[in-house]
Amino acid sequence: MDLEIYDQTKAGFTAEQHDLVANVLEYAGKYIKLAENTEMSVTFVNNDRIQALNQQYRGVDRATDVISFAIEDDADDDFPMIMDAEMKAAIPENIGDIFVSIDKVAEQAKFLGHSNERELGFLVVHGFLHLNGYDHQTDADEKEMFTLQRTILDDYGLTR
Repeated sequence: MDLEIYDQTKAGFTAEQHDLVANVLEYAGKYIKLAENTEMSVTFVNNDRIQALNQQYRGVDRATDVISFAIEDDADDDFPMIMDAEMKAAIPENIGDIFVSIDKVAEQAKFLGHSNERELGFLVVHGFLHLNGYDHQTDADEKEMFTLQRTILDDYGLTR
């Protein structure tokens, strides 16, 4: 997976946090058998920036922990590209972008009584699963997504 990680926080993002995010997302990608040529990004921000994004894109004027922007392929393309399997495999697929509030990571880890690393891993895996089509709009979807999320985090070693 080609992963770009951006730090737009005021205090800065540590090398350990960067490595954790890269490694847990690589693990999650392999776990769900994501194509090797998949691209995505994760941007770390503070509460003020994620609140502005939440307001702009969701109409909710408060800070949130993670927002995912999935790139949806339009199956009804007027001019579809005809490619053989080899050509298709060579072209990277960008699945989208995740924004995470580093402030919320600390707040929620403290509130929930677990490590910042566990909360950081939880939020990026949660956003990652949204980019890959998982959701929690219905009880059945929530059970599927949250079970997968917990399994990935536990198997990776980020237990509560």
